[in-house]
Amino acid sequence: MKIILASKSGVRKKILEKNNVDVEVVISGLDEDQAKESLLAEGANPLVISKNLAELKSLKISTKYPDKLVLGADSVISLNNELINKPKSREEALKILKKLNNSKHYLISSVCISKNGAMVWNHSDQSELKMKNFNEGELKKYLSKIKTETLLAYGVYQVEAQGLDLFEYIKGDQDSIMGLPIKQILNYIKQYSI
Repeated sequence: MKIILASKSGVRKKILEKNNVDVEVVISGLDEDQAKESLLAEGANPLVISKNLAELKSLKISTKYPDKLVLGADSVISLNNELINKPKSREEALKILKKLNNSKHYLISSVCISKNGAMVWNHSDQSELKMKNFNEGELKKYLSKIKTETLLAYGVYQVEAQGLDLFEYIKGDQDSIMGLPIKQILNYIKQYSI
């Protein structure tokens, strides 16, 4: 069975392929910043924002591909129930790392599967992460190892790369932390194809 992934994330595509899911990528083109602003204005918390963004991406592509399963996904960082956005510059990335420095926060990964323009399934997974205590020089050194386009596209820490060294501990599913709770997705696909 083929699934359409409404995401430009190479990591998400790799997770699906590694688990033998036939996947085609169709980028949703959703204006995430505008959607987040609208949700924040309504008082939405990070979990609601993550779920809504995954659903919006999925639905946007689903209407164009009838009878196909379309997977939308979104991950957000929640610090004291406050949404931490992806940085728009290197300076902003440093500010975010300083905010997360020496603190416990949550990474919420949400997925939504749609068919014929309607959501048929969704799931959210929350992982707890505690960042070590770093001085500003150490944070700048870490950031200097990450390409600007990677930083702006995927956020401040690359758990699949050097970002692992930032943490005192990580409690949660590794695939979920990288953006896709694959076990739950596979369970749904298995039930769907019966």
